[in-house]
Formats: sequence, C-alpha cells, structure tokens
Amino acid sequence: MQISSREKNIIMLFAFVALVFAVSKALPAIDGIYQQRQLSIETLQLDIVRENRLIEETVIWRDRRARVEADLQQLHNEIFSGDTVAVVEASIQSELRQHARDAGITVSSTRLAEPIQTADWIVISQEVSFRTDNQKNTIAFLEKLEQSVPRLRVTEFSFNKNRNQYAGSITVVGFARSEGLILD
Repeated sequence: MQISSREKNIIMLFAFVALVFAVSKALPAIDGIYQQRQLSIETLQLDIVRENRLIEETVIWRDRRARVEADLQQLHNEIFSGDTVAVVEASIQSELRQHARDAGITVSSTRLAEPIQTADWIVISQEVSFRTDNQKNTIAFLEKLEQSVPRLRVTEFSFNKNRNQYAGSITVVGFARSEGLILD
C-alpha cells in the first residue's frame, strides 16, 4: 500500500494542524505553569526577606525589653517602700538624717513630712534645718543625696554663714507607689 503524494500532503497538513493545535493548547499551559512558578519564587523571596527582618527585629526587641527591665529595676531601687505612708515618711527622714550624719552635718530641726498623693504615686516632701562648721560638709551632704538609693531629690535649699558656723535648710522629696500602701 502506497501513499500518494496527495494523501501525503493531507497527512502532512493534518500533522501540521495537529502540531499547531497542540502548541496553541500546550503553550498557554506551559506559560501558566511558568508564571505560577515565578509567582511562587517571588512569594518565597518576600517570605525570606520578611523572616530575616523578623529575626533582626527579634534581637532589637530583646535588647529593648532588657533595657526596659533594667530601667524598671532601677526605678524600683529609686523609690521608697513600706506598708503605710507613715513608714515611708520615717524611711525618708531616717535616710536624710543618715546622709547628714555621714557628711558631718548636724540636723537641728525636722518639719513634719508632707505627703501628696497622685493617682499611682505618693510624693513625700521633707524639710530639715541643719548646721555645720565646714562648708565642704554641705557639698558632701548634697553629693550623698544625689547618689542616694532610694533616691531623694532636692527641691529647695538655703545656706548662710553665722559667725563661725554655717546654717541652712533643705527640702527633699521621695517617691513611693501608692498601690498596696495603707493611707493614713
């Protein structure tokens, strides 16, 4: 059985049409697969960038948390504590007198402490009058107050010389959390 040239041309035309049909159907499918693959690659690259950024930010957030916890601990060291306002006032007076004694200053009088309450804090103001025979003792006293733990902040200070003695008064404030504190 021989194939005539006309049949051969028909078969070739059919093969060509089948090839064009197959290519026209396969090419979009292949292009779709390629586009989907490209989209998956881009998504993965974005995910990798995001994950790397999150890893970097994790370190930053850990550092921030450590700093905040250290600051919180420092704050707890700088405030007074006690069960009642009277106990906190006594702690402030005791610390103030101790710093004065350590600096060579004599406390001549102490006024009543004045507590001021805000929403979460109690600020206690304490005024004392003092005297000393050496003005350098006053500087030492102020330095001790500046370095005190719990922290005492100087709000008022007066100082003058009477004959061979120096006299003055100082007002300091101390802070305490009002949460859990029994108010008088």
